[in-house]
Amino acid sequence: MTRSIKRFYSGYVKKEWARLQSDPYRRLEFDTTFEFLKRYLPENGLILDAGGGPGRYTIELAKKGYDVVLLDYTPANLRFAKKQIRKEGLGERVEEIVEGSIVNLSRFSDDAFDAVICLGGPLSHVIREGDRSKAVSELVRVAKIRSPIFISVMSRLAVLATELRYFQDEIQLPLFKRVRDSGDYFGERDFTTTHFFLPEELRQSVEKGNDAEVLEMAGLEGIGSVHKEEMNELAKNPRRWKIWLETHYKTCTHPSVVGLSEHILIVCRKKS
Repeated sequence: MTRSIKRFYSGYVKKEWARLQSDPYRRLEFDTTFEFLKRYLPENGLILDAGGGPGRYTIELAKKGYDVVLLDYTPANLRFAKKQIRKEGLGERVEEIVEGSIVNLSRFSDDAFDAVICLGGPLSHVIREGDRSKAVSELVRVAKIRSPIFISVMSRLAVLATELRYFQDEIQLPLFKRVRDSGDYFGERDFTTTHFFLPEELRQSVEKGNDAEVLEMAGLEGIGSVHKEEMNELAKNPRRWKIWLETHYKTCTHPSVVGLSEHILIVCRKKS
């Protein structure tokens, strides 16, 4: 399974780099994430971007004056990230670019980072429950005491809504019931092996057995989740889009919105 994930993302590097800036709907995931980063990140310090892919968040954080370590499982992502970092002249801010898995961060000592981010869904690609628990524990372990940890995952309820809207022919297949009941998808169609989370499951994975407190949860696409075409059309009207964004930020932490968004963000803090 891990090989299939690496193979998938090796062929998806440029698309993943472009994804968060490709249209207003996709930018909402990025912009909403940064809204919460701004709320909880320290003013400066060293950040671990765990599972950071081709480096979109690493580069933006480095531009804002943070020192960053980028870790990802796919060498093709890291090669691309190195080129982008050089292009932006941010080599002094990006202290290290490391190939590795979020399940094993043993190369880093306890309390090593002023903040830890794991964004875009790397935890969703850890298919075994025990490994997911280990990954969360590792993300908490390497954060300094009282430091924030940000994790975003892919949502199970949003996948079911996507099936209803775009792929009704798949509802009769066994994989639909498996995803519905367990959240596990083994790459049968156009995407790679993924575990889709319920919001309460994500919260429990942080709170159970970890010295961390949950500060907030948010639905990154908000109440417009799975309505990409409508959102992009709305964005063509600046007045309406401004009001929609205000509405989005007022409602994205509502529990019902969190569960239905394509990506769920959880913000927590290491207690001691």
